[in-house]
Amino acid sequence: MTPETFTVEDARRAAERDELGPWVARFLASPGSDNAALGHALTHPPRFWIGPVRLPLRHLHRLAGPPGHPALVTVDEDEWRDDVDHLEEKVEEGWEPPPMIVTYRDEQLVLEDGNHRTEGLRRAGEEGAWAVVSFETAEERDAFLARPLRP
Repeated sequence: MTPETFTVEDARRAAERDELGPWVARFLASPGSDNAALGHALTHPPRFWIGPVRLPLRHLHRLAGPPGHPALVTVDEDEWRDDVDHLEEKVEEGWEPPPMIVTYRDEQLVLEDGNHRTEGLRRAGEEGAWAVVSFETAEERDAFLARPLRP
């Protein structure tokens, strides 16, 4: 069996099959992410997903970041810098990262997974990122879709 990949196109195919939640859980449990617990938390109980959608980076609120930056979890500056520098270089070479995993909470788009990738994109001069977004209710999802984000 061929190992599953986690590209924007793979997410798009999962969405077409109405399997985006399970795809997110597999992605977060995969080597490199290694966060099956987060995957479980984001899919139990089942949520309502959209994506992949292109979101402006400035609308993404990160949970992790270097000291002195707004983030819930502080990452050691050396670790943050090395990871982000490497990702910035990859983006500049044409790499498209997997979609960011985002939850919609209190009318904000919160990065659950992809803090380093998002910062790498920012540093490479990108203005947007592909993401899959979860909502607790269908009504919340529909309200979000009804009012476009300002660039």
